[in-house]
Amino acid sequence: MIAAHDITGLVLAGGQGNRMGGVDKGLQAWHGEPLAQHALRRLQAQVGAVMLSANRHLDTYAAMGAPVWPDRQSGYCGPLAGLLSGLEHCPTPWLLTVPCDAPLFPTDLAQRLAQAAAHSGTLLAMASAREGAPPAPLRPQPVFCLVHRSLRDDLARYLADGGRKAMAWASAHQPALAAFDAPGDDPNAFANANTLAELAALQAAAAP
Repeated sequence: MIAAHDITGLVLAGGQGNRMGGVDKGLQAWHGEPLAQHALRRLQAQVGAVMLSANRHLDTYAAMGAPVWPDRQSGYCGPLAGLLSGLEHCPTPWLLTVPCDAPLFPTDLAQRLAQAAAHSGTLLAMASAREGAPPAPLRPQPVFCLVHRSLRDDLARYLADGGRKAMAWASAHQPALAAFDAPGDDPNAFANANTLAELAALQAAAAP
């Protein structure tokens, strides 16, 4: 079994926010606090330590109380660049990533991904969920992944060779999939906000 203290959580907030008009997505408000701060709190309860991946406003992110690591590559190379930076600074055997723009991610995400990885004996596990009601198929959610630290050098080579697709890299390592379709699982758990309108709609739907 993979214990919580063997996992470091990484909030991915290093994107350009193009579909939000170029704003820093992690600093947009979610019920009165920045999305990245909310994600840190939600993740911190599940793991042994937390970190942030960010490429702008580093002082603002640092004030959230967690280490902040920018991408080593220049030019906004996508979530895999944030994952690599996290793996390079990860103090535990495992790293769990969540994007800052999916504020309803499961509160048992780490536990269920750890169970999937331990059961299959793989070095990578990711969530899978339906994008719509059944019979919509379960689809992998590659940015919600648990990765063993030993994959760092392999990921560095993939990025150096020009690779950018998270699913393509993950698939090469036969990832375990943890299905989040049980009774009681939130159907919006992996919903992400790509625009300010989507963020507002998601916030309204999640209002108490």
